[in-house]
Amino acid sequence: MKRYFALILMFFVVASCFAQQERALKRKVAIGRFSNETQYAKSVFYDKDNDPMGKQASDILSAKLASSDKFLLIERQDIDKIAAEINIGGGISQKIGADYLIIGSITEYGRKTIGNQKVFSSSKEQIVEAAVSIRLVDVSTGLIIFSGEAKGEATAEDKRVMGFGKSADFDATLSDKAISAAITKLVENIINKCTDSPWRAYLLSVEDGIYIISGGASQGIKAGDTFKVTERGKQVKNPQTGLMIELPGKVVATLKISQTMGNTPQDEVSLASVIEGSIDASNLGKYYINE
Repeated sequence: MKRYFALILMFFVVASCFAQQERALKRKVAIGRFSNETQYAKSVFYDKDNDPMGKQASDILSAKLASSDKFLLIERQDIDKIAAEINIGGGISQKIGADYLIIGSITEYGRKTIGNQKVFSSSKEQIVEAAVSIRLVDVSTGLIIFSGEAKGEATAEDKRVMGFGKSADFDATLSDKAISAAITKLVENIINKCTDSPWRAYLLSVEDGIYIISGGASQGIKAGDTFKVTERGKQVKNPQTGLMIELPGKVVATLKISQTMGNTPQDEVSLASVIEGSIDASNLGKYYINE
């Protein structure tokens, strides 16, 4: 009998864990400029707005972040516009529609071939090395919360014995593999930095006591969920850095979600009502919503 109850208890614990995972709220991440800062693949006809290697690296990073199932990805290639948007409204940009912005670059790239010639055999090893640098920006503050660089390498070998065996030109896929290896080393840090920071949403509007908040079903929000509403803390200037710092805020209300709306992560919103506390409807910008 004791074993029976122990199994039941274990079942509920496991079920609870799965329920918590299902309620995990996804962060919105925008991938901005990802540029090739090396001289490779650059000619007199090179156009920085049409950067094949930069696009290649951006696609690899996007695929790896998407496979983690922790983010909603928003791709933006025009970094100048994004940087300008970050400063709108005291740092919070509804135009970007993201919590974090990733800026990256390929800082090193090289390839070489090493040959080994013997009496009856020969071999050729193709090696590609790449270094990638990434910065992670908190859109709400404009501050860089993570900066890192990593190197990756990819190799391929051709062998011939007595004139037989494979012989090939340079393997172009090695570029993908080397860049991918470098990005892989940085992805875990990006995921940890994003998920360690509290999830936030914002009050967009209110009508007849119904509040419209940013975010919806694709982020993991569903009807019946409750969220705390926090009033922003005072802004103070750090004399060492000259940057403005927001002091911890105060929880003033609790919202309960009644409905989610929208078709894409960019236009999704949720409807909610206050079940505890109060909100100054005339100044929604001084609040944010957190788990």
